[in-house]
Amino acid sequence: MTQVFKIQPAGQQSLLDFGELWQFRHLFYILVWRTLKVRYQQTIIGVAWAVLQPLLLTFVFTIIFGLLASIPTDGQPYPIFVLSGLIVWMFVAQAFNQSSASMFANAYLITRIYFPRVILIFTSITASLVDFLCAFVLLILVMIWYGIAPTLGVFAFLPMLALAVMTVFGLSLWLSALYVPYRDVGHALPFLVQLWMFLSPVIYPTTLLPPKYQFVYALNPIVVVIDTSRWAFAGGPPPQTWMVGVSFGVALLLCVTGYWFFRRQEATFADIV
Repeated sequence: MTQVFKIQPAGQQSLLDFGELWQFRHLFYILVWRTLKVRYQQTIIGVAWAVLQPLLLTFVFTIIFGLLASIPTDGQPYPIFVLSGLIVWMFVAQAFNQSSASMFANAYLITRIYFPRVILIFTSITASLVDFLCAFVLLILVMIWYGIAPTLGVFAFLPMLALAVMTVFGLSLWLSALYVPYRDVGHALPFLVQLWMFLSPVIYPTTLLPPKYQFVYALNPIVVVIDTSRWAFAGGPPPQTWMVGVSFGVALLLCVTGYWFFRRQEATFADIV
């Protein structure tokens, strides 16, 4: 059966076309498989790198910030405290980096065939989720080692993980579209990731922040995601409800405005990438 695709001029595409995305679902599966295969091709330990990286960082952070700097952890052992936040952050950083660069990195595809370009962003996020699941196994093992049982926060963790996905998706829509005409984005990405890490409670607890700055802190949705992870898997305090509401609002705004901007620029990608 012959498929017919209607390609419209720039600026005239419909904002939402779920039918078109569904038609290209097999391409999405292939791209995810290719991303994972290439990532660990010709490596000795393969997918074990997804576990080794957070393990080594946990060790280093425990020595520097737990033992030397004595950063408070709200009563939790520092290794489980930092790891429960680190696995969330590593997913966010990896997905954000690769999604934001996805249009430039796949220029050879964009200039040769037509498909909804947003699939490339979905691919990067999904591949990063696979690595997150591998690192999550390490967190479970560390919980068993310290004899820490999960709390009721586990029921809130999946919605908070969805919040992290929304945040990365919204920001990546903006930056991936800007990366095509402006290569400066590629130079700025490493700095933005480092800055974002220090603005998130990866190595320190949220309680260190003065209360008068909590609203500003809530504008970073990853804060409540990390706090929920520590609540669920390290026995930490839950995030404040109003902060969760603000964070979901920010993530939704990023997704809506980012998708609108991305769709308006999408038709020009093949010409200038």
